[in-house]
Amino acid sequence: MIDLGPHAVFILWAYLGVAMTVAALVGWTLHDARSTARRLAELEARAPRRAAR
Repeated sequence: MIDLGPHAVFILWAYLGVAMTVAALVGWTLHDARSTARRLAELEARAPRRAAR
């Protein structure tokens, strides 16, 4: 393994924290995108259709 010096534990925890934060943000973004798409589909299904010009 790479020698990270006396601060190895801090460095590894910092990388783990960043990875967990990025994973949480990606997960939240995917969840929000799906719920937004679902809500948009519901609104489009309820909206009256407009006549084409």
